[in-house]
Formats: sequence, structure tokens, C-alpha cells
Amino acid sequence: MIRSLLLALGQLGDPPILRVFAKCMALTLLIFMVVGIGVWWGTQAMLATWFGAQSADMSSGIAALFALFVTALALWLVFRVVAIAVVGIFADDVVAAVEARHYPAALATARPVPFARGVAMGLRSALRVVLVNLVMLPVYVALLVTGIGTAAAFFVVNGWLLGRDLGDMVAARHMDAGAMRGWRATTRLRRFVLGLANTGLFVVPVLNIAAPVLGAAMATHDYHANRGTRRVGGLDQ
Repeated sequence: MIRSLLLALGQLGDPPILRVFAKCMALTLLIFMVVGIGVWWGTQAMLATWFGAQSADMSSGIAALFALFVTALALWLVFRVVAIAVVGIFADDVVAAVEARHYPAALATARPVPFARGVAMGLRSALRVVLVNLVMLPVYVALLVTGIGTAAAFFVVNGWLLGRDLGDMVAARHMDAGAMRGWRATTRLRRFVLGLANTGLFVVPVLNIAAPVLGAAMATHDYHANRGTRRVGGLDQ
């Protein structure tokens, strides 16, 4: 896993990776900007209804401050979820760039993931993160008394989620659905460790911004470093 991280960090400056990073950041920020504008507009309309048109300037100022607060809070709380959904859209470009540099033989036989499938995978991944963490919320709260229990549970749960989804982003280029089910069954522990490592990146300042792209690159190295190259009918077996 350390090797995968170092290789991923070493490729961050490559033009294809930088392009994906720029697209991911632009789309992520756009989503939060839309949220902020929506909160501002809704709050301003509500205040105008309550206090009347004569307080329009005051309503606009309060709405702007509230929108700024909500957007900042959303960035802190759900940046990871949005970033995972967004990187799922562009993950195939990251995987292709890593394979082009380090695993050209695998790239030659890979099947690019269609854009629609990438979007669906990213949205499913984000939805799983939200739903599972909501279900686990009472457990997180109950473990607060232990001091470290909440953080440990968070890492375990999100390590499992991220490991599954990051691995799928790579495997989808080299396997059909049936082969992927078998591959998941035999790689649970390794993908869990990958997920733990990427969850850790999300809590490191500065690195957390690049964590989704680094995760996709690390998953690519992990997949190819731990899998044979025997193929049947163009698919990994």
C-alpha cells in the first residue's frame, strides 16, 4: 500500500492526472456553489416574506451570511461524499493514465468504462457512503464515550466502503460482471486496507483535496500488483 501511495503521488504532476484533478475540483466546487446560491436565494425569499420588501437589504445580507455558513459546513461534512461521486465520473481517465505509464500491457486489453456507467458508479458509491454512515450514526454517537471508538468505527466503515468502490473502478475495465463478483470475494482484505489508506488521506490537510484522485491511482497499482495477467477471451481470469 505504501508503494501504491508513493507511485500515485509521483504521478500527480502528469498532465492527464492534472486534467482529471482540475475537472474534479471544478465540478465539486460548482456543486457547492450551486448549493450556496440555492440556500442564499431560498433564505432571502423566506426573510422577505416574513419581514416585507422594506427589509430587502437586511434580508440579502443575512441570507448571504447564512449561505456562506451552510456552504462552509457542507464542504466540511460532505466534501468526501461529493468528491467520491465526482471522481467516479472521471476515474477511468485516472486508471488509464496510470496503466499507460506503468502497465501498458493491461492498457492494451482494457475496455474503457462508458461515461454513463462511470456516472452511475460514482453516484452509487456516494449514496452508499451517505446511507451506511447515517445507519451507523447512533453507533458513532454511542462510542463517543470511549474517546477513540467513534474514529475507529468511522475508519472501519468508510475503509470498507471506499475499498470496494475504488477497486471496482479499476476492475470494471478488465472484467465482466460475473468475474467482478468472484474477484470481490477473494480480495476483501486487500481492498479494505486500500480503503483505510484512502480514508486516512481524507483527514490529512491539503492531501485530502487530492484524495479521490490518489485513491483511484492507488487502486490501479493495487489491482495490477496483486493480480496475474492470464487472460481468457480478453478478460482477466
